[in-house]
Amino acid sequence: MEEKTITRRNLIMFPLGTVGRDMVYNLITSYLLSFVLFTHKLTAAQLSAITAIMVAARIFDALNDPIMGNIIERTRTRWGKFKPWLVIGILTTSLVIYLAFNVNLQGWAFVWFFGFIYFMYSITYTMHDIAYWGMVPALSSDADTRNKYTSRATLFAGIGGTLAGAFIPMLTAGESALGGNAVTAYGRVALIIAILGPVFLAFTVFGVKEQRNYNDDPLPPISFKKIAGTITGNDQLMWISLIFLLQQVGNGIVMAGVGQTYIYVEFGYQGIFFTAFQMLGMIVTAFLMIFYPAISRRMQRKKLMSVLMTVSVIGYLVMLFQGLFLATGNIKFILITLGYMLANFGQYGFYLIMMISIMNTVEYNEYLHGTRDEGIVSSLRPFLTKMASALTVAIANFTYIIFNIIEYTNGISELEQAANAGDITGEAKAEAITSLLQGVQHSQTTGLLLVMTVVPCALMFLSFILYKKHYKLDEAEYGRICAELEKRKA
Repeated sequence: MEEKTITRRNLIMFPLGTVGRDMVYNLITSYLLSFVLFTHKLTAAQLSAITAIMVAARIFDALNDPIMGNIIERTRTRWGKFKPWLVIGILTTSLVIYLAFNVNLQGWAFVWFFGFIYFMYSITYTMHDIAYWGMVPALSSDADTRNKYTSRATLFAGIGGTLAGAFIPMLTAGESALGGNAVTAYGRVALIIAILGPVFLAFTVFGVKEQRNYNDDPLPPISFKKIAGTITGNDQLMWISLIFLLQQVGNGIVMAGVGQTYIYVEFGYQGIFFTAFQMLGMIVTAFLMIFYPAISRRMQRKKLMSVLMTVSVIGYLVMLFQGLFLATGNIKFILITLGYMLANFGQYGFYLIMMISIMNTVEYNEYLHGTRDEGIVSSLRPFLTKMASALTVAIANFTYIIFNIIEYTNGISELEQAANAGDITGEAKAEAITSLLQGVQHSQTTGLLLVMTVVPCALMFLSFILYKKHYKLDEAEYGRICAELEKRKA
């Protein structure tokens, strides 16, 4: 009875903790590049340098994330091995994101500052991200209960990300920008989110009780050999890591800035347009967030993936053809948004399946080697997510350079800086931006459209093929492994 009470409480407190974290993640992943583009005048060389910094920071995470997972495995405190890193990580992350959006530098001075602050974000966010998701296997080993934790956590993560996605564009672009310009607006938004991150994570820190049978295990050594051995010695973890990376790159391209820039140059520099596009695209995922545990009991993952793949392909085709052949207007915006809703529904379903598939390799690792290594295994998910976000940023930035979009973003940033300095009024800024965007060529908007439809669809299809062919831990095999582990313990 006590165990059921703990589980019920955990199912509330654990998901609540990630709402603020995912506001932070959404701010950095989806809007940091937009902040850079629309508030800083950059040359192609400076934008390329920022791209290189973001990619390098994620390669750095290739070492940082598994090491952090290994450190968590060694942590033994009265508060467990996860909670200390939740607290340290979220507090330092909040400080970093505040500084990232509130230091007014330009040119190469900004590029150098960006490099420092982005690496600091990589380190601090990793602390609480690995600790948070690493708790899932320690909360329950029952497949259905674990599905509930995963789906609810992703539901609340989606709520946090959606809230951020709803308000950030409206509060930073166009007539409703806080302070009348993007420079001031992003600084204020970053402060609000820096406060909300720790507030929400307090629910997990103070309200969740995890299993601590790991306290009896000997401390694993911190070594690259241990980390590499755990990863390379688990063939299913290797395959699902590659599959997840491909899917996340495709899934993240729209929100890496390409979608926002396309909406602005095609339909006007008003945050409400991108808010509507993103919000409606995310609303449909709430169905999967809520009902995935019930669906998973009735439909096996590989069959469900076939359905999701079909829905996404239809969505991307709708986006592509309406974008190519309809004249700019409300009907075109509505149809493109509808297509994104379908595409995002399938992509999010894939994400849920990948999350659970990675978690299930913990028991597979125990089955093969006798150790669960939850911290190391769970560290692969945030690392892959960050690597994917870096690659999507690289794709976005090179898209801007190839199609010369930075000519227009530099023009907007000059006007935003002028408004921030009080040199022009908000009304004059809006009129100048509208006039500037009228010069965007059809070939440039078409280039953005192709990148945000064809590339994601192709990567999603590749991940789908690889999953069906190489991932073997389906429902039946996972159940057999869990039963064998129970026999060994008995």
